[in-house]
Amino acid sequence: MDATAVNSITHDLLVTGMLLATPAVVVSLIVGLAIAIMQTLTSIQEQTLTFAPRIVAVGVVLMLTGPWTIRVLSSFTLRMMHHFVEAGR
Repeated sequence: MDATAVNSITHDLLVTGMLLATPAVVVSLIVGLAIAIMQTLTSIQEQTLTFAPRIVAVGVVLMLTGPWTIRVLSSFTLRMMHHFVEAGR
């Protein structure tokens, strides 16, 4: 396996990881920002108030994106198996 193949595999790994993490991170960011704005407007500074809605929102997003996540992970796994077969030749 040459350096080009290793770079390709590393790039694919990082892109896939970022792609899979993006929905949960974006929803967590949006919900956290909305709660922070509401806390600022109402002068309620309760730290635990931010966690429950974020956890629920991220859980819902993970459930909704579950089938897509499995498809992305399956195709990534198949690509990695193909690279392993090519490396063994």
